[in-house]
Amino acid sequence: MGLFDFLKKKEFEEIRTLQEKLEKFKSIADVQNEVDNKKNELELLIQNKTNEISEKEIELKKLISDKEIELNSTIENKKNELELLIQNKTNEISDKEKELNKVISDKEIELNSTIENKKNELELLIQNKTNEISDKEKELNKVISDKEIELNSTIDNKKQSINYIQKDFDELKLNYQTSLETYTRLRKDVSLYESKLDLIEFGIYEPVYDFEKSEDYRAEQNRIIEKQKSMIQLETAATCNTNWTIDGSLAKGKASTKKFIKLILRAFNGECNAQIGKVKWNNVNQMKERIHKSYETLNKLGEGSAVVISYEYLELKIKEITLEYEFQVKRQEEKEEMRAIQEELREEEKARREFEQAQKQAEKEEETYQKALLKARKEVEKATGELQEELNSKILILEQELLLAQEKKERAMSMAQQTKRGHVYIISNIGSFGENVYKIGMTRRLEPIDRVKELGDASVPFQFDVHAMIYSDEARTLENELHKAFSNKKVNMLNYRKEFFNVSLEEIEKKIDELGFEAEFTILPEAMQYRETLALLEKTNSTEEIKTIEDLIAEEYPAVHSMIKNK
Repeated sequence: MGLFDFLKKKEFEEIRTLQEKLEKFKSIADVQNEVDNKKNELELLIQNKTNEISEKEIELKKLISDKEIELNSTIENKKNELELLIQNKTNEISDKEKELNKVISDKEIELNSTIENKKNELELLIQNKTNEISDKEKELNKVISDKEIELNSTIDNKKQSINYIQKDFDELKLNYQTSLETYTRLRKDVSLYESKLDLIEFGIYEPVYDFEKSEDYRAEQNRIIEKQKSMIQLETAATCNTNWTIDGSLAKGKASTKKFIKLILRAFNGECNAQIGKVKWNNVNQMKERIHKSYETLNKLGEGSAVVISYEYLELKIKEITLEYEFQVKRQEEKEEMRAIQEELREEEKARREFEQAQKQAEKEEETYQKALLKARKEVEKATGELQEELNSKILILEQELLLAQEKKERAMSMAQQTKRGHVYIISNIGSFGENVYKIGMTRRLEPIDRVKELGDASVPFQFDVHAMIYSDEARTLENELHKAFSNKKVNMLNYRKEFFNVSLEEIEKKIDELGFEAEFTILPEAMQYRETLALLEKTNSTEEIKTIEDLIAEEYPAVHSMIKNK
């Protein structure tokens, strides 16, 4: 294949590629612009290819000229070499001189003939390629013209299709809107009977009643039920606005209406009782919606008979389910309060036992030191010199120890008698709860750190760190004031007995200063087990990530690794 055939084949392939791109082009919105762009690109491509062919033609002519010069130069050089060789070998090969001259002459003629033939072939080839390019240019212009006509026709068809599609789209949009409204309505109806919390649809529950005791909720609920019974007896729970007759008898019509009202109320009461029995913390609004839905459904069924359940009776049912829910909430709160009281009593009992034990221990130590002191004083009366001095020093030490034991005894007795005295502790556990989460609590233990150790038992993965331990005669008051100050930053906003707060240590320290209490704070938590755990995990992960050269070779070049291993 000649160079021009290769170039023309490449040009036709590019043109074919462009044509395929044009055929695949199906954009609707910008099709006219794209046609214009592709037309310009084709015109530019044709111009570029024409220029490229002209350049290639010039290059070929130059190449032929260079080759002709090169061949002539080669012939001349070979001729000179042969003549020199003949001259040098004249004495040795005189018999061959004529033969060599004849061979040289024949080769010259042959080479000249070859050069002439090649020159004629190249000129003919150039002429043929020029004609071929001209023909292809004409064909290309015709193809472009045909494509323009085809694209214009396609554009018209696409515009028409767009109009049809737009019309279908408008219809689909209208159908979609209608279907969406239907779906939303049906989805809301279905959600009423799904056992899941739907706060977005029904909103967060807002309490209606605020009784102090659960018995008050139950009493109010019984009063509401009595009102419902009264409405049923007075025939105001459900009414009929039409006086029906059966077989011309008004009495039969009234009897039939009463039966239908009884049936409607039985169905409604049964549905309400079912929802009241299922009410939980996360579905009270949902249960109310179900009651409303049942109310609407039964009233629609009663339209044919002009029977309707009164709205007042519906409101009583809503009040009943509201009271049932809030009764359960209050009862749960009372249980939690009882547990908190029991926990406080257990804590007080532990503190009392500690005080009694400390008092007994202090009394025992006091008695021991008194006996030792009495013995030492008797011995010092009999001793002289260095022994007397040693005994006097021992007496001083025993007197100090006795004083400390007495103070310890008095402190234990005072702590046991004063219920307000205690320690307010500020502790954290970053391994369990993260940073800036602190527990603010109070203990009356003689050794308050024991309470902190109890809190860091098996219920949490790491031990608590103490940031402050504040002793006060008004420890309970201090604790309550701190809880009140940070009430809006509680971790658990529903259970006020949970003493964890999402607050900075600086804020706690500032509030304690404002309340007039002195305390020393440890800013940075030790968190030894947590930090050592992190270090161990980091070390383990880093060890797992380290790979040897052999491992890397095995991963990247398994064949090489296998060959090395086999050797």
